[in-house]
Amino acid sequence: MNSRRGDWLTYVMLGCTIAFWAGNAIVGRAVRDDIDPVILALLRWIGATIVVAPLAWRGLREDWPVIRAAWKPTLALCLTGIAGFNTVLYAGLQYTTATNTLLMQASIPGLVLLIAALAFSQREPMVKVFGILLSVFGAAFTIFRGSMEAVLSLQLGKGDLVIFSACLIWAIYTVLLRMAPKVRPTSFLFVTFAGGALVLLPIALLTPGHHLAFTANSIGAIAYVSIFPSVIAYFLFNASVARAGSAIAGQGIAMMPIIGALLAALLLGEKLYWYHGVGMAIILAGIVIAAPRGAQPR
Repeated sequence: MNSRRGDWLTYVMLGCTIAFWAGNAIVGRAVRDDIDPVILALLRWIGATIVVAPLAWRGLREDWPVIRAAWKPTLALCLTGIAGFNTVLYAGLQYTTATNTLLMQASIPGLVLLIAALAFSQREPMVKVFGILLSVFGAAFTIFRGSMEAVLSLQLGKGDLVIFSACLIWAIYTVLLRMAPKVRPTSFLFVTFAGGALVLLPIALLTPGHHLAFTANSIGAIAYVSIFPSVIAYFLFNASVARAGSAIAGQGIAMMPIIGALLAALLLGEKLYWYHGVGMAIILAGIVIAAPRGAQPR
């Protein structure tokens, strides 16, 4: 394949991944009145498990002894990145906009940096640290709506603390991924998707107040979150890493808060205010500064 054509294909795959993951927050916001957050997360992972099962079944039998031996980190990954993050994210979307939610996710690299340093004594170059912290500042600027008064009085918008909690859970999941069992990606997907669904099932059954309105929008939302951000985006991201290296692919995904906020304005009609624009500019500057220099290993 022509290398230039291959580069374009990599960027197309990354673009689709960004759009699908951003779409998860947009869809969660759009159907907030039709589907309870716990029910949406549960049906998402049941659907994703069904989709990936035919791809994983043959290899899963060979990988099962490795997965069973690493059941503790696997369970931790199910609780954080699958059951925890998405349920808390959908809950936060009941009270805050998709735009704020997506821009706040720029804080995740900084949280990963902090947790990795505390848990594993991991250190990064100062330029990268500065760039990541700058992006975090851009996210904080958006959270507080550019108001020093809000900072001093800690006046957060309703739901912002919930979304920040979701970002913290995802950062923990990201750091824990280094402990994941070394198995086929399809086997890992199936086990974590199924594990997340099993964790959420008793919560959905035993706690009152959940609701699901069977409408065209809710059915379409369940189908979307089960397939596109859960299965397809994962495989596209893995393929992008294989083609271009994790550093380049990771920097591409770092653009998701900005692109997602623009999609939320386009698809949901959410208004973009001056502090959104300033926050986007700061986040983008941080991404550029933190970008790896020189050739990256594939």
